[in-house]
Amino acid sequence: MYMAHSMFRREIGLAPALVRGVASGDTERARTVADHLDLVDTVLRHHHQGEDVHLWPRLLTRGGPEAAAVVRVMEDQHEAIERANDEVRDRAATWRVTVDPADGAALGDALGRLSDLLADHLAIEEDQALPLIEKHITAAEWGRMVAEGGADVAPEHMALIFGMMAYEGDPDTVRDVVAGMPPEIRPAVADLAGQAFAQHAVGVYGTATPPRTGVRR
Repeated sequence: MYMAHSMFRREIGLAPALVRGVASGDTERARTVADHLDLVDTVLRHHHQGEDVHLWPRLLTRGGPEAAAVVRVMEDQHEAIERANDEVRDRAATWRVTVDPADGAALGDALGRLSDLLADHLAIEEDQALPLIEKHITAAEWGRMVAEGGADVAPEHMALIFGMMAYEGDPDTVRDVVAGMPPEIRPAVADLAGQAFAQHAVGVYGTATPPRTGVRR
């Protein structure tokens, strides 16, 4: 969970500057950035859907009034983030076509609002929801959520997404996560994740080592 959160903080936090840095009419660069935003959006959507389906209903059933109060906050924040994401998607679709600086500025502002909402949400989730999840959700239930979340991810994106999450991850945690993966994909993910993210980052950021901004301060 912390690896995923670090990835969202970094990639969405860096996104406004990425968009604003695209020159007017540079359609190739705009397509690269917009495709990156689409990928991050897809991962965030799956992440929140998994929580909505697998975590919050179980916490409501098992965690009593304390969990109910936290779940209400989580659900309200998910709805607010999704509304902000709707604006980002609409503005990104327009900017991808026009590559107009005014459209880029509007998209950058929308991404900034999304980043702020997400930062608040992730902090509260880590402080209040994760202790309840650790107490009331079994490892098997957690595993099913993770498996379902990755079920419709394109195979060619699997290593890249894990590389994005592992970039700022604790090495021991990364090894533990890889060890828990199905045997048939474990070697490929372990070998290719870092390489896939480095290649992707060069295209998006111009460097294989973009700023490590995802760790909560």
